[in-house]
Amino acid sequence: MEVIPYALPFHEPYVTARGRLDRREMVLLCLRSDDGLTGLGEAVPLSLRGGATLPQVVAELKGLSKWESLDEETLRGGAAHLSSPARCAALTALMDLRGRRASAQAPSSPTAPEPVPCNATLVAGEPAAVAEDAQRWAAAGFTCFKLKLGAGDDVGQVHAVREVVGAEARIRVDANGAWDVATAKRTLAELEPLDVELAEQPVATLEETAEVAGATSIPIAGDESVESRADAERAVGMGACGLAGVKLSKVGGPEEAIGIAEVLPSYMSSALDGPVGIAVAAQVAQTLREAAGTEDPGLAHGLATQRLFASTIASVECELRGGMLHPPAGPGLGVEIDEAALDAHRI
Repeated sequence: MEVIPYALPFHEPYVTARGRLDRREMVLLCLRSDDGLTGLGEAVPLSLRGGATLPQVVAELKGLSKWESLDEETLRGGAAHLSSPARCAALTALMDLRGRRASAQAPSSPTAPEPVPCNATLVAGEPAAVAEDAQRWAAAGFTCFKLKLGAGDDVGQVHAVREVVGAEARIRVDANGAWDVATAKRTLAELEPLDVELAEQPVATLEETAEVAGATSIPIAGDESVESRADAERAVGMGACGLAGVKLSKVGGPEEAIGIAEVLPSYMSSALDGPVGIAVAAQVAQTLREAAGTEDPGLAHGLATQRLFASTIASVECELRGGMLHPPAGPGLGVEIDEAALDAHRI
């Protein structure tokens, strides 16, 4: 195995109520089997949210080398002592490795996976600047727009975007838990006439979210407060959330994400992942759509964040076309690493 910390720079600083990022630091995990195959996993430390730091995640993944073998049961159990981002990387790498082995053992013509509808992600800023950004995403074919609120003129930003994208576009907002209850109630009341699709994590706790949910007609989605199936069940019982935005590095991998979606209608969301994290999230999004069948709510997924980066480490990865994310058709996750690019972005 090889553990490689790396960072991708943004075209423009990524600004939310949680702070500002000029680049996204991540960890690539490569698991190599005796038969010459490589499975890829990725961890996105969520230190801005109070989670594991990059050095901690690197140390945890390197610690897996002491195990004679790795399997899903070991990784999900407490013996490996993994944070959620590290567990996500390890489980993803195993999943990718198994997919590549299955393809090698039973070769067939690759079929293109179904594309995944995605929302635009607009960073917080002055209303005019956010509206300009929305126009650029709209020109690229996006019809659903997610605004990061809690760091400026919240209502002004939504007004400005609604004016430029029109009445048919969907707008969702995300305060990253930055509002208190009074601010959330007041702001959402002002946003109700603007036909907001959903409000993600308006306040910090489920108790506060339940209070806010009872005071607005805008559907509420949990994010930071829903990190497990148990959290989702608690949210439903409290009447706090009707939806969940799920980040794989936050919840610890694909299986936990699916568990949450079995309780709450869910959409996958990027933690500003690199190409491996986006590819596995796209596969989970497809699984959720297939499981929902005719009851699929048709929510756009927050997986178009590769547009925010100025570079990549992949030679083959998901492609964005017209607001749809097209996963690669190769074996496993289908992602192929550009070794020269990876070397240039190591940290």
